Amino acid sequence: RIGSAASLSSAAIDSRLQELVRLFRERTEKVKERLIDPDVTSDDESPVASAAAAPMPAPGGELEGDKPSGDDHYCEMLCCTFKYRPWLDRLKSYQFPSSIDPLTNLMYVLWLFFVVMAWNWNCWLIPVRWAFPYQTPANIHYWLLVDYLCDLIYLLDILIFQTRLQFVQGGDIITDKKAMKENYLQSQRFKMDVLCLLPLDFFYFKVGVNPLLRFPRCLKYLAFFEFNSRLEAILTKAYIYRVIRTTAYLLYSLHVNSCLYYWASAYEGLGSTTWVYDGEGNSYIRCYYWAVKTLITIGGLPDPKTLFEIVFQLLNYFTGVFAFSVMIGQMRDVVGAATAGQTYYRSCMDSTIKYMNFYKIPKTVQNRVKTWYEYTWHSQGMLDESELLVQLPDKMRLDIAIDVNYNIVSKVALFQGCDRQMIFDMLKRLRSVVYLPNDYVCKKGEIGREMYIIQAGQVQVLGGPDGKSVLVTLKAGSVFGEISLLAAGGGNRRTANVVAHGFANLFILEKKDLNEILVHYPESQKLLRKKAKKMLKSNNKPKDEKGGPGDPMIIPPKADTPKLLKAALAATGRMGGKGPLGRLRWRLQELKAMQE
Repeated sequence: RIGSAASLSSAAIDSRLQELVRLFRERTEKVKERLIDPDVTSDDESPVASAAAAPMPAPGGELEGDKPSGDDHYCEMLCCTFKYRPWLDRLKSYQFPSSIDPLTNLMYVLWLFFVVMAWNWNCWLIPVRWAFPYQTPANIHYWLLVDYLCDLIYLLDILIFQTRLQFVQGGDIITDKKAMKENYLQSQRFKMDVLCLLPLDFFYFKVGVNPLLRFPRCLKYLAFFEFNSRLEAILTKAYIYRVIRTTAYLLYSLHVNSCLYYWASAYEGLGSTTWVYDGEGNSYIRCYYWAVKTLITIGGLPDPKTLFEIVFQLLNYFTGVFAFSVMIGQMRDVVGAATAGQTYYRSCMDSTIKYMNFYKIPKTVQNRVKTWYEYTWHSQGMLDESELLVQLPDKMRLDIAIDVNYNIVSKVALFQGCDRQMIFDMLKRLRSVVYLPNDYVCKKGEIGREMYIIQAGQVQVLGGPDGKSVLVTLKAGSVFGEISLLAAGGGNRRTANVVAHGFANLFILEKKDLNEILVHYPESQKLLRKKAKKMLKSNNKPKDEKGGPGDPMIIPPKADTPKLLKAALAATGRMGGKGPLGRLRWRLQELKAMQE
């Protein structure tokens, strides 16, 4: 019984010791993780919910919090029930923003679109209603309905939106309601908005519904130019909108000229001479056709007969030449700005081809250079990304670099645990390079001075006896060559060839750039040195020590003499060297001499 009790207590002690060892090991791993990556949170820091805080079930078996109240609304989808609010309640609870950022608020851009639509209604339809007989007593109420709807949009723009626009004063963004309202009331925009809403409609009771009384509505042109600026800022291909806008300018000038021609024809009398409109067919289409031939100076028009017709035609010709030349010049500027990058690419490629032809570069090299130009341009739309970002402030360049490269660089094992600001500084030094298929990224034996991050494409690591066997294929997001950044003694030699498999876009970080950064981060420098030594030791470790298959040996090495036996032989030697141990000691010395 005593023996069984002792065995049970020893087993309990052993199990307890094993449990303690396991807990200490887990605790050590957690501490290591927190030292390597400070962002990792410990499980001990997470609060544990108390059992006493759990809600007591209701007598019916449900928790009180699970009971749907009478005011809640639910919708069933598949096997789940989702809570939602009625659209009327959501509409009532919606609060209009107290201030609006005119540069980034998309809702404000959408509102400007409606204001511009109302402005275009007035600009395009007032001349038509004034010149052509399209406004009649039978349809006058439809015209007035749309007119006053546009006036309502103008009024809402003044009362609700313009008084809430943020502005910059002394470098500060002002969002105070009173200050924003005063800024708008003192601006030129407010004066023009009030002028365009002059209530000249009261003259309808005296002179009738004359569309010319609504001409001040066309003075809200500032909203049109603001809408153009805001829309171009959010469009990815703004030049398309610029081309459409320039074309609309030309069409509007022709539209106004057609209205003036019909008015002149009605003033002289429809069909009274060969120059005026004869009153046949669609009046607007025929007058528009005449305006196109006049403004573009195509010719083939009948000669004017009266003095009024001659003066009108001369003014038309002068205006047509001026307007058409302005439109052509503006269209050239728009198209030139849209194709500026393409023109720069063609000029660079032509200069390079001219240089290679002058020095008689082989055709194979020329074809690879042309392929590089074409792929680089079509893949990223530019030849050098640094030229695009050089005009931006340092903070904005850092923000762009973080969005593009931080997810990849933060996964590099060498940089985990380093100062976050050091990684940010390193992101700005990355350089993008495009490699063609079968291009060598690095060769075996050369000194490594760069680290490579694969942004797009694949690279292959070659090795083997012939140096052409594919050892591994690295894909987008992979990193190689990072040990070379911290290797001492002139750099770490490459141990294999790395070749681009297809087109590959890589980010390169040079060793000198990293050294310039580490001067300001000594703690990160110590950590990187330690990690680099550890990685170099693991890479230079023979395969036999890792348990892998080593090179076959003809004569295996002799096992080392145990330490206890060495001590016994040494004591025997001091005592005179007699007995079996003395003979064994003499025999071992003889074998050692033969081996040497």
